[in-house]
This record gives sequence, structure tokens and C-alpha cells, in this order.
Amino acid sequence: MTYSVLVVDDEAVIRARLKGYFEKEGYRVVEAADGEQMWYEFNRQHIDLIMLDINLPGVDGLSLTRELRSRSHVGIILVSGRDESIDKIVGLEMGADDYVTKPFELRELLVRVKNLLWRISLVKQAELAVAEELSQPDDVISFEGYQLELNSRKLRHGDVLIKLTKAEFELLAAFALHPQQVLSRERLMQQTSHRNLDVNDRTIDVIIRRLRNKLDTELFVTIHGEGYLFAAKVDD
Repeated sequence: MTYSVLVVDDEAVIRARLKGYFEKEGYRVVEAADGEQMWYEFNRQHIDLIMLDINLPGVDGLSLTRELRSRSHVGIILVSGRDESIDKIVGLEMGADDYVTKPFELRELLVRVKNLLWRISLVKQAELAVAEELSQPDDVISFEGYQLELNSRKLRHGDVLIKLTKAEFELLAAFALHPQQVLSRERLMQQTSHRNLDVNDRTIDVIIRRLRNKLDTELFVTIHGEGYLFAAKVDD
């Protein structure tokens, strides 16, 4: 299988360097100099992974990452000339899968790309497993006045439809299918199709914080040193 990589960088020399190296390694490489070109290339063909420079003219890489993640599950590796932890944290929270700083070793970048594509393949397997579990005949779980519709992937509270991201829905479904049980962060990650395996603790914490903001915060109980417990009484 030939993977397609989109390199987004306003420096032509860097684009040419990455294109030459990754094509020799068997990848198909597409180039873009800014966000506008990125969207043009992204929308007209299949892309498996994007190497995205943060400091782009016009819309910056962090904003593009957030929009990409809201539309797609494509792999995203952010590239920056600044080696500051806050940039990495913000980038990962925006939805990036990995983060590298310039100057970088091409061999190291290749390893990161291979690892990310491998994790994406695991995600696809997890999505199939999650979809199978959520497609059982009883597709509505009711708890504390909420109705979680598994097949249609919707959450309602009375007549109000509560919008959930894919990650939020999958995590809530995992909780609702295992009420009154302590679930470790590792197990919660396995129950979802999120692929940031190397930052799973932080990822799960962020998603649960968002769920607490959208639902009754007391439904999600932190069990220190063990994980989380879904305290809701699920109707039979």
C-alpha cells in the first residue's frame, strides 16, 4: 500500500527536501505552501497524513489543525521552529497527533510517520470493534434523564439534543455500557478510536473534562490512581 503525505510549508526548499526523501521511501508526496493550497489538495484526493508547519502565511498551522480535526481523522504532524512545550501542548489539544521542531532529522521524521500510520491502522480496527458493539439491537441507553442513541450517535436530554464530538460520544458510550465500574484510562482508550496512544492519559482527561461541561459533572467520578467511574444509574 502506498501512503499519501501532504507537506504544508511556505519554504520551498523544505518542501522539496521532504518530497525527495519520502518519495524515495515509497510514499506519494503532495505539496502546499499555505492553508488555501492545503485545502485544495486535501479536498481533491485521499491524504493519509499531513506534515503541517505552524508558522504559515495567512491562517496558521494551529488553526488549520483544529479545522482539519473537526472534519477528518487524517494523521497530523505539526512542524515548528520553536521548541516550547506550550506550543506542543496547544498543538496536541487542537488535535495534532505528533509534533517535531526544526531542524529535524529526516530519519527521525520517517520513524514518526511510520509510527503514526501504524497507530491509524490500529484505530481503524478499534472503530470496527466499537461499531460492532454499538450496533446491538438495543441502541438506546437511558440514564439520569439522558438518552444515548448508539446507532444514530446522538445524546438527548429531554427535548434537547446535546452535540458531542466523535471522541466524546465514544467515551460516553464506553461509560454507559459499563456503569458503576472503575475504568482505567488505558481501558477507556481501548474503548475509543482515538489514536494518540503516547498521550492517552492527557487525552482521556481532556475528553472527560469536556463531557463534564456538557452533562451533569457528578456523573463522572475520578478514582485517584485507578481511573474513572460512571456514577449514573442506567435504566434496564
